[in-house]
Amino acid sequence: MQPRELIRAWIDAFNQADADAVAAFYAEDAINHQVAESPVQGREAICRFFRESFAMAKMVCIVENLFEDGEWAILEWRDPLGLRGCGFFHIVNDKIVFQRGYWDKLSFLRVQGLPLPDDL
Repeated sequence: MQPRELIRAWIDAFNQADADAVAAFYAEDAINHQVAESPVQGREAICRFFRESFAMAKMVCIVENLFEDGEWAILEWRDPLGLRGCGFFHIVNDKIVFQRGYWDKLSFLRVQGLPLPDDL
């Protein structure tokens, strides 16, 4: 599967808020590092991360741009609430081995009506 196709399938699972399906796209020892969070390592930990995130907030990924360069896919996204961000996915043997995401945590918390941490 080409990286672009894999990420489109990942987006479908993400938009269904299916943590198990999303986690299945990751290698067993993958790392998901969202810039506003500590890195999460391992498929099980990534699954917990998405399960907790989906329970906390309604999240929708609308593709603005999706690029592919060798083993990398680059996703620029927005959501219906006006948030924007981008993600970089390193894909090896049809599994995400590394993901780096960039988005504004403060705006996310505010638009979702979630409490702001004391350290912001």
